[in-house]
Amino acid sequence: MLFNSIEYLFFLPLVFLLYWLFSKRSAQNIFVIAASYFFYACWDWHFLSLIIITTLSSWAAGCVMERYEAQKCKRLTVLAASIMLNMAILIVFKYYNFFAQSFTLLLGSLGLSADYPTLNFILPVGISFYTFQAVGYTIDVYKRDMPPCHSLIEFAAFICFFPQLVAGPIEPASHLLPQFQRFRRFNYGQALMGTRMILWGLFKKMVVADSCAITVDMVWNDYTHFSSVMLFVASLLFSIQIYCDFSGYSDIAIGSAKLFGIELLDNFKLPYFSTSIPEFWRRWHISLMKWFRTYIYFPLGGSRQGRWTTLRNVFAVFAVSGLWHGANYTFIVWGLYHALLFIPYILWNFHSKQKIDTAFISLKQLPAMTITFLFVSFGWIIFRAPDLQSAIGYVSSMMSVNITLVDFSGITAIAVSLLCMAIEWGQRHRAYVLDFSDYRLLSSPWTRAVVYYAIVMLILSISASRESFIYFQF
Repeated sequence: MLFNSIEYLFFLPLVFLLYWLFSKRSAQNIFVIAASYFFYACWDWHFLSLIIITTLSSWAAGCVMERYEAQKCKRLTVLAASIMLNMAILIVFKYYNFFAQSFTLLLGSLGLSADYPTLNFILPVGISFYTFQAVGYTIDVYKRDMPPCHSLIEFAAFICFFPQLVAGPIEPASHLLPQFQRFRRFNYGQALMGTRMILWGLFKKMVVADSCAITVDMVWNDYTHFSSVMLFVASLLFSIQIYCDFSGYSDIAIGSAKLFGIELLDNFKLPYFSTSIPEFWRRWHISLMKWFRTYIYFPLGGSRQGRWTTLRNVFAVFAVSGLWHGANYTFIVWGLYHALLFIPYILWNFHSKQKIDTAFISLKQLPAMTITFLFVSFGWIIFRAPDLQSAIGYVSSMMSVNITLVDFSGITAIAVSLLCMAIEWGQRHRAYVLDFSDYRLLSSPWTRAVVYYAIVMLILSISASRESFIYFQF
């Protein structure tokens, strides 16, 4: 079930109305689990067994570790068993064919014959997200950063909560789990904010991202027949597409959660207004990068053991990040590309620490923002390419001297992209984009209603398709 589908348009209000009929926390949580399992089963009910296995094993691991409180060796054994089980499921379903084919090619290059069988099944939606969320919980319990959850119902709701089940944000257990351990009361202001966030998320996905997708897909399907200018424009449009697609999903997820009295963490903070690559990664897919910092970067030593060790740790994080995004060499190269971009920042301190909250763009910041955006956009070419050969071919064609006018089919995408970025920039200091509470011109509820109606009309009139979200494949 897609957030931008007619089915979700009926599913969400129905679940919302039924949810607030329950007057007990346990009943609320049981209903959340039932609704979430139905939501996930709309893709393929067979893979519900994987979520259930992850839920039961991780919950049991936390309880067993508590029983062996004073026995570090046994606690470590339980942690390792839980992590290996969950990661084994992820590896088999997401990476087995990739590793089998790569190993076969490697042996073939050495003159050895091997033909490992491949598995014929689709990738379970959201498996990377809920697996990381479960693994993070067990590590936190092992480190005693949080107590284990004794209620299987509360823990199951934490793992399968449908707004963030298939594409995040990847929530720390210390933030999301306690919210299922208390009774939620309906808050009109919270629900109104959630509804507006859903509306903006749909605008970003269905108007901006899907409009960009038309031009991007057209160019990528036959990039050798387009001018270098058009290839460059398409690469920039894909940067906007993937941002509006994923951040649009996050807005809808966060907004949907608010309807049920649940607060999810922000996943994006205007990443394309960053003035450096490190700052970009503090603003892009925040929940995933926080997970990598907490469970990979810091355990490896972080930045406390010298610059070369820091550089090693950064390469480790981005190599894993690339592989996390998919079983394809393009993702690995994309991750290593960003690790390479970190070299000058680590070795020569080419950047100053910047606050996550944006300030007014100055003439000094504008060149840095532009350069950072171009470097990131170049990386997205590798990310978008179906294989490395296509990525090289696309870049080669883009760098060739072939200047013609831009195809007018991309004008709409460019216009709505600029509109979206301008609105988000103008609303950067507010809790959410469609917060117009301090505007005199929009002080009347009727005036604001006209704005919301206009957004709905744009969604209905410009919306290009009902395409799936890009990050569903991860």
